Amino acid sequence: MAKFKGIEVIAAMERTGMVPVFYHADAEIAKNVLRACYEGGVRVFEFTNRGDFAQEVFNELVKFAARECPEMILGIGSVVDAGTASLYLQNGANFVVGPLLNPDIAKVCNRRLVPYVPGCATPSEVGQAQELGSVVVKIFPAGNVGGPSFVKNIKAPMPWSNIMVTGGVEPTTENLTGWFKAGVSCVGMGSNLFPKETVAAGDWGEITRLCSEVLSTIAKLRN
Repeated sequence: MAKFKGIEVIAAMERTGMVPVFYHADAEIAKNVLRACYEGGVRVFEFTNRGDFAQEVFNELVKFAARECPEMILGIGSVVDAGTASLYLQNGANFVVGPLLNPDIAKVCNRRLVPYVPGCATPSEVGQAQELGSVVVKIFPAGNVGGPSFVKNIKAPMPWSNIMVTGGVEPTTENLTGWFKAGVSCVGMGSNLFPKETVAAGDWGEITRLCSEVLSTIAKLRN
């Protein structure tokens, strides 16, 4: 069962402005990455459902976060069907993210009052997601469907939209400036925040530094 209320999840996404997106088959590595992000100021973290037995790693992360990172809001990503969403909700996911929009997932999440952040690539999909109850919608793959200008053009006729972008987001001031000037509520960041060589070397301090730097940049852009 979700530890945090839906309104808390959405507020934390808005407040911090960044959701790290990460997957690893080794639970111990995933725990170290989660803690590194937490120490860097991250409070919303998306573990992705991308490999066999991913749910077993997620279960360990949920228990670890409860002990070691009590303010961390842990959710699940890469969810494309209602059955998978139900599995992770049962195991403590505080939000569900997908690369696509599936109304059946919205029903499952709404029943538990857990935020569903579906992937959208057109104004019609964004509108449908909002009709289905999604307070935050994900533009994906953001870099391919038009970048910051696409977000700006969505927000013009639909200014109430809370948009998270994933795909094409980089931990640089120039890149982040483009997205936040366009009006995003938050960004999802994966491989650029977790370079393979950094994870392989177990350089958790570097991940903490990167997270802290990105959050600081976002805070400055908003001011």
